[in-house]
Amino acid sequence: MKNLILALTFGMIALITLPVFAGCASCSGGSMKVKSVAFEDNQPIPEKFSCRGQNINPELSIENIPKGTKSLALVFEDLTMNWVHWIVFNIPANAKVDENTVPGRQGTNSEGMQTYLGPCPDRGEVHQYSFKLYALDQELNLEEGVNKEALLSTMEGHILGQAELIGTFSWE
Repeated sequence: MKNLILALTFGMIALITLPVFAGCASCSGGSMKVKSVAFEDNQPIPEKFSCRGQNINPELSIENIPKGTKSLALVFEDLTMNWVHWIVFNIPANAKVDENTVPGRQGTNSEGMQTYLGPCPDRGEVHQYSFKLYALDQELNLEEGVNKEALLSTMEGHILGQAELIGTFSWE
């Protein structure tokens, strides 16, 4: 009889709390993710998105954006060389990054330009690239052309979640 009472009690608790947690991705252990239809995580980035191809950004989709997110920021960089290829901030919280688009305001890359620059390592070298996405609790009061350090500094204390998609690139 004691086991039956315990089972009924835990069953009732589960039924009462289930609706509270059902709509909250971060409560159920889901974490923010960034994906691309063009390549899988830790796989080669297609040439189309490189300096040898069309030099356009790939499509990125975002899953499990934390509640309270007001904007997103994206930093695309070469992890092998610590070289920034693209900065975009004040991306709408419900957006995805479509191929060959600028979904927000652009910062300055390592070439000093406000544009996407695709992977472009020296011939025969394999480099690792990061598309790092940040969910923020506010839009950033920054001018276009901001560099990575200023962006990261301004985001401090406002990051609700982050996700990263890694790709590689090389050419012979």
